[in-house]
Amino acid sequence: MKLEGIAFKFGDDINTDYIIPAKRLTSVTVMKEVARYLMEDLDPDFVRRIKPGDLIVAGENFGCGSSREAAPWVIKEAGIGGVVAKSFARIFFRNAINIGLPVICANTDTIENGDHLIIDLSAGMIRDIERRCIVKSEQMPPIMVRMLEEGGIVPFLRKHKGLREIDAGGVS
Repeated sequence: MKLEGIAFKFGDDINTDYIIPAKRLTSVTVMKEVARYLMEDLDPDFVRRIKPGDLIVAGENFGCGSSREAAPWVIKEAGIGGVVAKSFARIFFRNAINIGLPVICANTDTIENGDHLIIDLSAGMIRDIERRCIVKSEQMPPIMVRMLEEGGIVPFLRKHKGLREIDAGGVS
C-alpha cells in the first residue's frame, strides 16, 4: 500500500482536543461535518489548505489525551491519507487502524511542512521528494496493511468472515 501527499507538520504531544475539540462533538454529530474543525485550534485554515491524500506529520505522542474515537475518524473524513509521527498514543493508534487510517511511525525530524512524500507501508519507507532522501519507517505487518487496504478491521472481518489462518503474506 502506498500513500502520496503533501506534509502538514505539527509538533509533539498533539492531543485529541487539538485534533478535534470536544465542543465540536457536542454541536455536530455527522463526522463529515465535524471534520471541518480538524486542527482548528492549532491552524484555523488547515482544512481549507489540505487536499485529499495529504499527510499529517508530527513528533512524539500524537493522539494523546482522551481516548476519543472521533479523533482518527475526523482525520480520515477530512481526506487526510495518513499520519506520520515519531510515536502515537496507544489508543489513538489502535482506533486509527480499526477505521482504516494509516498511521506510520518514523523519525520525522528531516520532514518539513510542504514536503511531497511517497510512503510505502509494506517496505517501511518514506521518500521525501523535496529533500531527495529516504526516511525509514516501521514496516507494517502484511495483515495490518490488508486491514488498511480494506477500510479497517470491521470491513476486513466482514469480507473474510472473521480471522482465519494468518500467514506471512496476510490472510489465507
